[in-house]
Amino acid sequence: MKFILAAIALAFTLNTATTAFADGSGTFTGASGHVTKGGVTVSKNADGTATVTLDAGFFLDGAPDPRVGFGNDGKFADGSDVGPLTSLTGEQVFLVPASIDVDDFNEIYIWCLKFAVPLGVAALN
Repeated sequence: MKFILAAIALAFTLNTATTAFADGSGTFTGASGHVTKGGVTVSKNADGTATVTLDAGFFLDGAPDPRVGFGNDGKFADGSDVGPLTSLTGEQVFLVPASIDVDDFNEIYIWCLKFAVPLGVAALN
């Protein structure tokens, strides 16, 4: 009986250690005169990293050097950049290193690095 309980506990531990869970999601609104639309989800991973996923309906009207990053209460957080957009439309996935604690933020930004202005913001719920 102890062996069966230990096997069940081990299976549960392995299953939860590899499962990501949703930390937050939101919908983009444009900023700085730009049109930005679509949804975003932030999922924390068991290894301390996180994943930011822009959904299939994502759209940005264009800008030089658009990046994805985090912020709080209307302010982009320096050092939170997780990478450049690979396309102005459609689903995209970004890995957030463990050095960025997604729990410290309540917004996702599409940020223009060249001009240091927001292009779109999504409040996370």
